[in-house]
Amino acid sequence: MRVAIHQPNFLPWLGYFYKMAQCDVFVLLDNVQYTKNSFINRNRIKTPQEAMWLTVPVKIKGRFGQLIKDVEITNKVDWRKKHLGTLETNYRKAEFFEPVFQSLKAIYFIGDWNNLCELNIRLLEWTLSLLKLEKKLVRASDLNVEGESTQLLINIVKKLGGNIYLSGFGGAKYQEEELFKKAGVTLTYYAFEHPVYPQLWAGFVPNLSIIDLLFNCGPESLNVILHNKEDIK
Repeated sequence: MRVAIHQPNFLPWLGYFYKMAQCDVFVLLDNVQYTKNSFINRNRIKTPQEAMWLTVPVKIKGRFGQLIKDVEITNKVDWRKKHLGTLETNYRKAEFFEPVFQSLKAIYFIGDWNNLCELNIRLLEWTLSLLKLEKKLVRASDLNVEGESTQLLINIVKKLGGNIYLSGFGGAKYQEEELFKKAGVTLTYYAFEHPVYPQLWAGFVPNLSIIDLLFNCGPESLNVILHNKEDIK
């Protein structure tokens, strides 16, 4: 069984969902330290001028070292209204804007979002449903697994009964590959070549939030993501 592990990011880029598609179980690493101004609480969209950040404001003062699962959203500003207004301004001419936008709007206002992790996971589930990609999601915090760095990853894979860990090539910079061998876990890497797909405005901008693809390609989005599905080594 192939296991992939990643932090529960906010409306992630295409490569995140490519990774999901290549594994049997996807673990949301919610019990590690939150990183300020990372992809956990923000991502980029396209505008007529340039890419811009869509950010969920969170409480960080006096909370250094807090775990991802404990991060609270700051609701002093109406970030939901701001997000939706920004998306409408920049994507209303996209072919699949209306159905995707209305569906996203329903998620945003399904209740009062106070926890960032809960919001991100709900948005991941929503995206998977639009992509028609069935994938088992597991929260690391539910596994009662200890360890740090590479050993934590190995312990998670073993706890789930997996024998293969799927990593991006960036993981080779910090993972201790020998530990995987000693644990009897096969370490595999995937290479994601970003596809070019129809976007609004001149020029193609890669590495944007999945929302850009959904607005522009709708039901064909998963096919766009999986264009290089054989690139696993």
